[in-house]
Amino acid sequence: MKALPAERISAVNIANVRPANRYKPIENYGVIGNLHTVALVGIDGSIDWCCLPHFDSPSIFGAILDADRGGYFRIYAVRESTHKQMYFSDTNILLTRFLNPDGVGEIIDFMPIAADPTDDKNAHELYRILRVVKGKVRFRIECYPVFNYGREKPLVRKHKCGFVFHSRDMDLALHSAQPLKINGGGVWGEFTLNEGDTRCFVLRYVEKGCRQSLCSLPEHCNDAFESTGAYWRNWIRPMKYSGRWREMVTRSALVLKLLTFAPSGAIVAAPTMGLPEVIRGSRNWDYRYSWIRDASFTLYGLLRLGFSDEAAAFMNWLQERMKEIGPDGSLKILYGLHGEQQIAESELNYLEGYRGSRPVRVGNEAGGQLQLDIYGELMDSVYLYNKFGSPIGYELWANLRKLLGYVCRHWKDKDRGIWEFRAVPTKTCAGNGAGDFHFTYSKVMCWVAVDRGLRLAQKRSLPADWGLWVRTRDEIYEDIMRNGWNPRLRSFVQYYGSERTDASTLIMPLVKFISPTDPRMIGTIDRIKNTLVSDSLVKRYEYDSAVAARESVGEGSFSMCTFWYVEALARAGRAEEARWVFEKMLSYANHLGLFAEEIGPSGEQLGNFPQAFTHLGLISAAYNLNKILG
Repeated sequence: MKALPAERISAVNIANVRPANRYKPIENYGVIGNLHTVALVGIDGSIDWCCLPHFDSPSIFGAILDADRGGYFRIYAVRESTHKQMYFSDTNILLTRFLNPDGVGEIIDFMPIAADPTDDKNAHELYRILRVVKGKVRFRIECYPVFNYGREKPLVRKHKCGFVFHSRDMDLALHSAQPLKINGGGVWGEFTLNEGDTRCFVLRYVEKGCRQSLCSLPEHCNDAFESTGAYWRNWIRPMKYSGRWREMVTRSALVLKLLTFAPSGAIVAAPTMGLPEVIRGSRNWDYRYSWIRDASFTLYGLLRLGFSDEAAAFMNWLQERMKEIGPDGSLKILYGLHGEQQIAESELNYLEGYRGSRPVRVGNEAGGQLQLDIYGELMDSVYLYNKFGSPIGYELWANLRKLLGYVCRHWKDKDRGIWEFRAVPTKTCAGNGAGDFHFTYSKVMCWVAVDRGLRLAQKRSLPADWGLWVRTRDEIYEDIMRNGWNPRLRSFVQYYGSERTDASTLIMPLVKFISPTDPRMIGTIDRIKNTLVSDSLVKRYEYDSAVAARESVGEGSFSMCTFWYVEALARAGRAEEARWVFEKMLSYANHLGLFAEEIGPSGEQLGNFPQAFTHLGLISAAYNLNKILG
C-alpha cells in the first residue's frame, strides 16, 4: 500500500474522548479472531488493535501503538465501573463486564468463522453485542477507525445500514440500529439500556471483488453468536489432553488456532507488531509473519493434542516453501502469510509507540539473516508429522534431501542464532564483527536436522546419502561436546569460546541430543538456575557482553525459556521442582490465560501478544510434566 507523505500525517482529533490513562497494560487485553486476522479487546471495552483483512494488513485500530493517531472502537459504561473479562467456555468468544451501583452491563465480542475459512473472499465481520443483565447502565460508544497504520483518516457517511468509513484503498461499514453521531473521522453516541435490553453493532469489511456488499444484512446477532460458539467447541472437542492444567492447555490450543491463517495454513508468530520487549526501548518488532522455527514448534504442539488437520494444513504450506528453496538448498527463516519471501522493514516514526517505545517497525529485516537452527526445527516437525500425522510424499523428501545437503555443507558457518542478534559486537567477542557466532543452539539444531533425516530414511526405507549424513551427524556431535562445553563453568555455553550461559541450551535433552541426566546436562541446568532463574522466571542469557548490551539489558524473562526449564527439570528427575516452577509460571498469565513473549520485572507482560512460541511451550511442558508425574 502506498504510504502518505509525512507532511500529510496528522493526529486524529480523538484525544478529547480517550481515557486519561492512555495505554493499558499489555496483559489487560483479550483476543478474538476469524482465522484471517484478530482484534485485541481491552478489559475496558476498547478494541485497540485490528488489521483487516489479514494479520499483516495495515491496521484500522492501532491505539495500542499511538493513543492519538492509532484509532479504536470503544464501548464502555459512562459511570465508573469495575471491569471483568472472561471467555465463553471452550471458545474464542470474549465477554467483557461493567459492574457499578446502577447495574451490570456486558459486551460479547467475536469474529464469525466462515463456512469455508480458507476462502479469502469472505466478508470479515466483528460483532459487538451489548446487553444489560441487571439494573440499568448508560453506555458510550466511540468508533474511530484510522486506516493504513494511522496515516489516513476516513471520510464518514451515514448509510441505511448505519455508517460507512471510506478511505483511498478500503471501506468499512458499521451496522448500527442505535442512533449515533458523526464527529470528524468517527462516530459516537450515549444511551441507556435497561435490564434485558440488547444492542448489536457489526463492523464489516468486504474483500474487493466479493459479491457481498458492505451494507448487506449481516447474520442475525444471536445466530452468529451460536454458530461461532459451535465452531470453537467442535474444534476443541477432539483434544487428546485430559491431564492436570487442562484449562490452561485448552486456552493455549485455542490461541494457536487463532494464529493460523486458514487460506494458506501459515502460523503467525504473534498477531501484533511494535509491542516492546523493554518499555521505551527499541526492540519493537513486527511478528505478524510465519517463522519456520516458531511454526515448526507449533506443529509439534498441535500434533501432541491431536489436531491433525491443522498440522496437515501447515505441512501443505511448508511443502510449498520447500518448492522455493534456493539453488544451494537453503530456506528463508520467515515468510509472509502467502509465502512472500521479501519482508522489507521500515519505521513508522510518526507513531508514538506503546508507552513511548520507539521506533514502531513494520516488516522484519531478520528475514535476511542466516539462522541455521531452522533446519533442525523443520526436520523435527516433518519427522513428527510423518510419525503422528501422515506419511510424507516423494517430492517433499526429494526437497528435504537438498536441504540436508545444505546443512552438511554449511553447519560449520557462523550465524545470528535463535535470538536474532542485530547489535555489532566488540573486538572482545568471538564473532566476525557483524553479530555472527558459532552458537551452540544452532549447532545442536543442525545435528537434529541430520539425525531426523536419518531416522526418516530408515523408518520409511527412503533413499538417503547415508555415508555423508552419518559422518556429518557424528562430527557435529563431537564438535558441540568439544567447543560448546565449558569445563570451568561445568555448563554448555551460548557460543563457542563464550563464558555466557544461554537458556536455549535447555533444548538439548528435549530434542534427544543428550541424556537429561548426563552430568553435563545436570551441570548446565544448575548453572542456568544460578545465573538466569529468578522466582521461576528464566531470562534468555547473561547480559555481560557486547553482543547483548545494546539490545537486551533491562528486558524481562522469556516465557518460552521458563517452559523449557520446566521440561529439562522434569526429565532430569526433578519433577516436583519442575511442577513448582510450572505452576508459579502459570500465575503470570493474564486474567484470560494469555501470555506475551516476556514477563517484566514487576510481573507485567512485555513483547508481542499473544505469542505462539510461548503457548506452544506451555502445551509441551504441561503434556510432558503431566506424563512424568503420572
